[in-house]
Amino acid sequence: MADLPNDFWGGWIAVITIVSLLALAWLVISVYFFSNGSNAKHVGKNEPVWDEDLREGLNAPPLWWFWLILSTMIFTVMYLILYPGLGSFKGVLNWSQDSRLESSYDTYNAQFGEIRKTIAQSTMADLQNDPSLMAKAERIFSRNCAACHGPDGRGQASLFPNLKDIDWTWGGSPKQIEQTIRHGRTAVMISWQAIVGDEGVIQLADYVLAMGTDQAEQHPGKTQYTQFCSACHGAEGNGNPLLGAPKLNDDNWLYGGSIEDIRTSISQGRNGIMPAFEGRLDDTQIKMLVAWLAR
Repeated sequence: MADLPNDFWGGWIAVITIVSLLALAWLVISVYFFSNGSNAKHVGKNEPVWDEDLREGLNAPPLWWFWLILSTMIFTVMYLILYPGLGSFKGVLNWSQDSRLESSYDTYNAQFGEIRKTIAQSTMADLQNDPSLMAKAERIFSRNCAACHGPDGRGQASLFPNLKDIDWTWGGSPKQIEQTIRHGRTAVMISWQAIVGDEGVIQLADYVLAMGTDQAEQHPGKTQYTQFCSACHGAEGNGNPLLGAPKLNDDNWLYGGSIEDIRTSISQGRNGIMPAFEGRLDDTQIKMLVAWLAR
């Protein structure tokens, strides 16, 4: 309430608040002290009577009701004096959410400033050789990454990659991992069904499984692979981290390595999104996380 755009609106809010409190005070006092306790003076000849002597009237409410309302009004006045709420008046305590947030930041920096400074100046090897820091990094991973990549970072659901092996789609160097965490990744494997047809899907899947064997050179799917797939995945299936194209000549498969899974990937395509964490994690947390993942 203390950060209103101008004093005009602050004044209106103050006026409305004060008038409302005065009206409520008048209502409470008038109902309790100025109501007539005699029913007879306010009952006409045709007024209904229940149970022989129960009539409508203006009897005052019970005393506890009066003291309850009065105490809440006193609390309201005290609150508006101490804290912002009465237009542009900031309150005697000058409290605000911004000041409380700044105080929390100051407390946090005072408590962890030196540790964060030490981490910022440490090398990856220094961080990786510090068990306590790696334990903290693992907790950062658990809070932010485990929901997708699993509690141990080994992937899950044939949708999220294993982060504890040596096979990194976008590159496994500390710099590449940091870029992935900070800015996220968007991987797109288009559908080839309409281009190569059913027979082409079958031949391509068979050829991918045959890579690295003697049958690969004479396989009928090699020609289509060279024409449609090698631009991204490489002529030998080594992948391309710059494009996020995974290796196809090893046994690591994100979406499953069975013949049915590979045919599905070729025919229907795959889409994967890794969200950016730069706005959620600070530089220190990202550095600790990179060190933990790159061990």
